[in-house]
Amino acid sequence: MPSAWGFTVDVGLHGHVMRHVLHSADEATVRKITEHTTAPGVWLKAFVPPEALEPWLAPGWYLAGGSGYLMSASLPVASTLALGPVPDGYQLDTWTRDGVTRALVRTTDGAFAARGQIAVTGHTAVVDQVETDPAHQRRGLGRLVMRRLTEAATERGATAGVLGATPEGRALYETTGWRVVAPLTSALRGPDPH
Repeated sequence: MPSAWGFTVDVGLHGHVMRHVLHSADEATVRKITEHTTAPGVWLKAFVPPEALEPWLAPGWYLAGGSGYLMSASLPVASTLALGPVPDGYQLDTWTRDGVTRALVRTTDGAFAARGQIAVTGHTAVVDQVETDPAHQRRGLGRLVMRRLTEAATERGATAGVLGATPEGRALYETTGWRVVAPLTSALRGPDPH
């Protein structure tokens, strides 16, 4: 749901119910949002360093998720799309519902290995929730998911992609043509994680 300060995403996961993403953060906006949001499991994401965001947060909000980065790429990302087939022992399923394409990699016996999703909003696509189970890392599954997601986005007319990355994710994305454009700091409404 768009607003003057950014948009709200209903995520629907345990501990990550909703996400407010600010396209430009300032103290007044952050204070207003965090003072009026009291439900636990709500996240706020802003493109500012942690030391700028933390003093603007209302009581009950905490920095969470560690350092992050806003990244972008022109689509298709050639080095991502040049990858080969699904590795032996895995299967890739993709589907689109309500404008969101999801990619899921499982082992041949059905165990979770990797996933991600992408939503196209005009000429821009937003990548989200990309993860690889630690037991299946270093096998090219993250690249496989990114390849399929960017293929789906370009098929729907997207020419640019954006995503929020962790330090570990940043390394994967940079090898596939993505670049850092800003810091990304997250805050969580809920009990103090420390």
